[in-house]
Amino acid sequence: MELFDDVAKPLVEDLIHGKNGLLFTYGVTGSGKTYTMTGSAGQGGLLPRSLDMIFNSIGPYQAKRFVFKTDDKNGMEIQNQVDALLERQKRDSQQSLLKTPSSKLRTDPEFSEMINPGETCKAEGVDEDSSYSVFVSYIEIYNNYIYDLLEEGPIDPIKPKWNIGGTPLRNTEFIPPQSKILREDQNHNMYVAGCTEVEVKSTEEAFEVFWKGQKRRRIANTQLNRESSRSHSVFIVKLAQAPLDADGDNVLQDKNQIAVSQLCLVDLAGSERTSRTRAEGNRLREAGNINQSLMTLRTCIEVLRENQMCGTNKMVPYRDSKITHLFKNYFDGEGKVRMVVCVNPNAEDYEETMLVMRFAEMTQEVEVARPVDRPICAFAAGRRQRNQAFKEELTRRLEERGGPVNGETPFVMNQLLQSFPPLPPCEITDPSDDHTLPRLIEVLEKRHRIRQMMTEEYTNMLKSMLQEFDSNLMAKENFIHEQRGKLGEKDKMIQSQKTEIDRLEKKSKMLEYKIDILQKTTNIYEEDKRSLQHELENREQKLQRELSEKKRMEARMQGMVTDTKLKWEKECERRVQAKQLEMQNKLWVKDEKLKQLKAIVTESKTERPEKPQRPSREKDRVPIKRSASPSPVPTAPPVRPPHRRSNSAGGERWVDHKPASNLELDTVMQPNIPNAIKVSAPNEKALSKCDKYVLTHQEVASDGEIQTKLIKGEVFKTRGGGQAVQFTDIETLKQECPVAPRRSSGNDPPQTEAMDGDWTDVETRCSVAVEMRAGSNLGPGYQHHGNQKRRKP
Repeated sequence: MELFDDVAKPLVEDLIHGKNGLLFTYGVTGSGKTYTMTGSAGQGGLLPRSLDMIFNSIGPYQAKRFVFKTDDKNGMEIQNQVDALLERQKRDSQQSLLKTPSSKLRTDPEFSEMINPGETCKAEGVDEDSSYSVFVSYIEIYNNYIYDLLEEGPIDPIKPKWNIGGTPLRNTEFIPPQSKILREDQNHNMYVAGCTEVEVKSTEEAFEVFWKGQKRRRIANTQLNRESSRSHSVFIVKLAQAPLDADGDNVLQDKNQIAVSQLCLVDLAGSERTSRTRAEGNRLREAGNINQSLMTLRTCIEVLRENQMCGTNKMVPYRDSKITHLFKNYFDGEGKVRMVVCVNPNAEDYEETMLVMRFAEMTQEVEVARPVDRPICAFAAGRRQRNQAFKEELTRRLEERGGPVNGETPFVMNQLLQSFPPLPPCEITDPSDDHTLPRLIEVLEKRHRIRQMMTEEYTNMLKSMLQEFDSNLMAKENFIHEQRGKLGEKDKMIQSQKTEIDRLEKKSKMLEYKIDILQKTTNIYEEDKRSLQHELENREQKLQRELSEKKRMEARMQGMVTDTKLKWEKECERRVQAKQLEMQNKLWVKDEKLKQLKAIVTESKTERPEKPQRPSREKDRVPIKRSASPSPVPTAPPVRPPHRRSNSAGGERWVDHKPASNLELDTVMQPNIPNAIKVSAPNEKALSKCDKYVLTHQEVASDGEIQTKLIKGEVFKTRGGGQAVQFTDIETLKQECPVAPRRSSGNDPPQTEAMDGDWTDVETRCSVAVEMRAGSNLGPGYQHHGNQKRRKP
């Protein structure tokens, strides 16, 4: 009640005096906006108290129903008494068809509980010489679309039925209302085209209309509010008033004298953060539209404040949202604007509440009100009271006149009876009396003649009266027939106008539908444009990354090529030096043999000459050609493995690697390995199936014979997913000729050096683990085992 007295009561007084007003509640979700506007049982909100004050103020001065009529263009028209009566009869007949005979007009119990007689109030200074009529409408703005909550949609059996939450229903007759559009009237005021406006005559009837629309409003359950409003609701109270005529009896038939004022009671949906409500799907879309519309409202207020304080003339973005576009005239000064800020003391709403309070503080600095001109009436004041006093006096005088007329009826009858001849005495005392009866018969005959004369006179008078009544009746019937003809013409005109209106509405809906389609198409094209631009940017970034990656790869490959080139150059140099040393050793051995042969032939007794020194491996190396089967490259210091017995005859699975360059010796003793996989080049597939590995290597010994070596190792898996071979043993197979020259049994230094060289050159370098990854070849020191063709140095 205190809030109503401070905020809403001045707006209701302005409404009755012909001024517009806007009252809306603002705050975060769950802060009590709807409760403040509607109230509860015993605690009526701002809306029911405002309606109660309106009807308490204008109740005795209301016009009859359908005297004021809307023209569907945000204006009012005045009908005469006959047209208004026909409209009322038509409405009563429709209601009698819709309602059952036993149905009675009953208000909802909540309405009667909200109306408290002790808290009623009344406006001061109501113009008694005017006639008033109240029209109410109820709309909601949902997802930036306007819907009429009072619209009775036709039943369409083809279209699907939908409920308030946007999900289909079965076995119901509810069809969602069509969205409405905003238009501008001739006075540049915004209104909702095609919105239902209901004329109400009492607070209870207005409550009933409000509750009818309230049940259709969209609400949903969220994490912060069990009955959260998902739309902005606008309850519009429109008050039409016009002065009475000079007699003070009927409304003046002048459209220019009609004054229309309206009061908009707005229940804004609450702002909410999706991180707290955890909204998804439709709820998320609703929250986005609610926050966007509230942000547009805030932006408009900020621009108005800046224009007012700084003297600028910036354009206010009213059209960015339907809620601001609808109330553009109020913000431009067509009426007073009041805002009720609802605050929730919950600590979790502190940040949002601070934003709301800052916005409320900013709105107090905006002033946009301007005076409203009302039409001037030239009639004298007090017409209604004079007319009422005249009617009361006329009724009193008619009653006074009617009393004596009714009282004179016995007197007239007495005079009529006295005009007859008096009856003579009728007593007969003597049987021979012959005078009494004749006198009586004469008097009765005279009376009979007088009665017949009076009967004829009254009959003629009655006939003349009946003829007059018949003529009057015929004239009335002719007048009624003429009026019916005029009424039929007006009905035809109204029907043609309705047909034209329907055609224009259909055309308007079609244009709106086309506009929606074009808008959607434009949105789709813009979305495609943004997605293509985003994709183009991504591809450009990807191309830049690929170019930078290509440059890095080129630099990396260039380094790898350089390292590989240096590595192979060193390998080639090492192999050439090894081959040079081997050839020098062979040359030295042949020189020794020739010297021994010369000594045997000459049978010289001289002592044996001193053995010449072998050329140094480090100093006397000269480049020579590589052999057919170069030795492996050592990757670790040479280690002489201990001699052990051959395990070739075991039950393990072997990989028998015999290069294609080996020669068949046709000896009796040949190495035989059962269950072995024979390959000419090592491969990953063969190594993965076995756990032993043997390499058959042939080289020319120091005596010129071919020497065969079986280099054996164990196969195991590596962490990289490949196979590795650890060489563990070497078996040497040598074929000698019995006619070869005899050699001394001592440790011949050249042979010892050759054996040392052979050991170092083959066995030591073969006892090193080599990792061969999946899909790769052997290292540079083992390429001769996998390549069938020799490579030139």
